[in-house]
Amino acid sequence: MKPTVVLVGRPNVGKSTLFNRLTRSRDAIVADMPGLTRDRHYGHGRVGGKPYLVVDTGGFEPVVKEGILHEMAKQTLQAVDEADVVIFIVDGRNGLTAQDKTIADKLRRSGRDVHLVVNKAEGMNRSTVTAEFFELGLGDPVAISASHGEGVRELMEEVLANLPDVSAEEEGKSTHPKFAIVGRPNVGKSTLVNSILGEERVIAFDLPGTTRDSIYIDFERSGKQYTIIDTAGIRRRGKVKEAIEKFSVIKTLQSAEDANVVVLVLDAQQEISDQDAAIAGFILESGRALVVAINKWDGLDDYRRDRIKHDLDRKLKFLGFAKFHFISALQGKGVAGLFQSIDAAYGAAMANLSTPKLTRVLLSAVQKQAPPRKGPVRPKMRYAHQGGMNPPIVVVHGSGLDEIPESYVRYLEHTFIEVFKLQGTPLRVQFKQSHNPFADKD
Repeated sequence: MKPTVVLVGRPNVGKSTLFNRLTRSRDAIVADMPGLTRDRHYGHGRVGGKPYLVVDTGGFEPVVKEGILHEMAKQTLQAVDEADVVIFIVDGRNGLTAQDKTIADKLRRSGRDVHLVVNKAEGMNRSTVTAEFFELGLGDPVAISASHGEGVRELMEEVLANLPDVSAEEEGKSTHPKFAIVGRPNVGKSTLVNSILGEERVIAFDLPGTTRDSIYIDFERSGKQYTIIDTAGIRRRGKVKEAIEKFSVIKTLQSAEDANVVVLVLDAQQEISDQDAAIAGFILESGRALVVAINKWDGLDDYRRDRIKHDLDRKLKFLGFAKFHFISALQGKGVAGLFQSIDAAYGAAMANLSTPKLTRVLLSAVQKQAPPRKGPVRPKMRYAHQGGMNPPIVVVHGSGLDEIPESYVRYLEHTFIEVFKLQGTPLRVQFKQSHNPFADKD
C-alpha cells in the first residue's frame, strides 16, 4: 500500500505550493462536501521508484473552538491520525509563532513520524532561517523553497527513507481478485461485507492503533479465491444499525490503490450526493476497475426507482465503463451478481493486450477519425503496445503527439475498451514521441 504523507501547518505557509510541487499538477482532486474540510486536496507523488499519497489539509487553527475553522482543525487531526508521515510546514520569513508551538505540541502527542520543514527559505542562509525552530522539539528543521523546488527532492527522499518499498510489496501480490468495499457513511458497507462473508466469518476489530488500517480477509466463493478489503470495520449484523461509520477519504484512497477492483456502495433510499460523485472521482483517478452497488433497493416503489436511475445517469455518467447492480445487502439479494462483475472487471484490469492487435486497432481508429492538426502538422500514430495493467495502459508511438486533445484521447480509450471488451475497468492511453535524428542538424 502506498504510504500517506500529510501536510500540516497554519494558513499561508505554503502547503498548497508544496502539494502542487509534489504532485506535479495543479489539477488535484478537491473534496468539498459535508463532513470534510473545504479545499482539502488529495494526490499522488513519486520520488525515484517510491510512490506515495499526499494530503494537503488546509490551514490549521487548533485553538479555534467553533465554526468552519474548528471543523477544519478536527479534520486535520483525523488526517494526522491516519498518516504514515506528517510534514509540518512553518514560514521561514515570518519566523516562529505561538500557533506553530501549539501545532507542534499536538503533533508530538499524535505519535506520528513528523518532519519539520521551514518553507520560503530561498535566498536565505539555511542555518540562520532554521535556528529558532529547534525550539519546537521536532528534530532538525529542513529548509526548502516549495515555490522554487529547492530542497524538495532531498526532503522527500528523507521522509520516505524508512517506509516500505511499494514495488517490493507488489512483487508478492496474489493472483486472485482483491476488491475493496467503499462508500460514504451508513450506505450499508458493513452489511454488505457481512452478507458476502457469512455470519460465521464476521470479525470485530476494536483495538488501539488499528484506526487507520484497512482489514483484509481471504475467503473462497464458488471454488474461487478472493480478498475483501473493508475500511469501515466488520461488525456483527445486530450492531450494524447502531454503528455510526466514519468516512475517510484517505482510507478510500488507500483501499482503492491496494485493490484490483473497487465496489462503490450507494444508498438507494437517499439522493445520489456530491459526496458519492467525489468518491467515484477518487476511484477513477486511481485507475481501478469498478463495480457499483446501489444498496437498499428492496421496498422502493417504481417512482423512486426511476428517480434513482435518472440520478445515476446524470451524476455518475462518467462511470459508463462500470457495471451497476441494484441489491439488498441485508436480504442478500443481488449479491451473487456482484461477483460476476467483480470477476469480469478483474479480468479486464489484468488483461494481456497483444501488440499486433493493439496496433491494428489503433490504425483502424486513426483511419476512421484522424487526430486534429497541430498547426501545419498532423500527428502520426505508428504503433501501440501495452505499458501496464490495473488499469491497462496503452502506449502509442509516433510523431507530432505533443498536444493530442483530450477528446481524441477519450476516443482512443473508448475504442480500445470496446474492441477488447474490457468491461468494468478504465483504460489509459499514453503517447511516446519518436525521436527525429535530423532534428538537431542544419
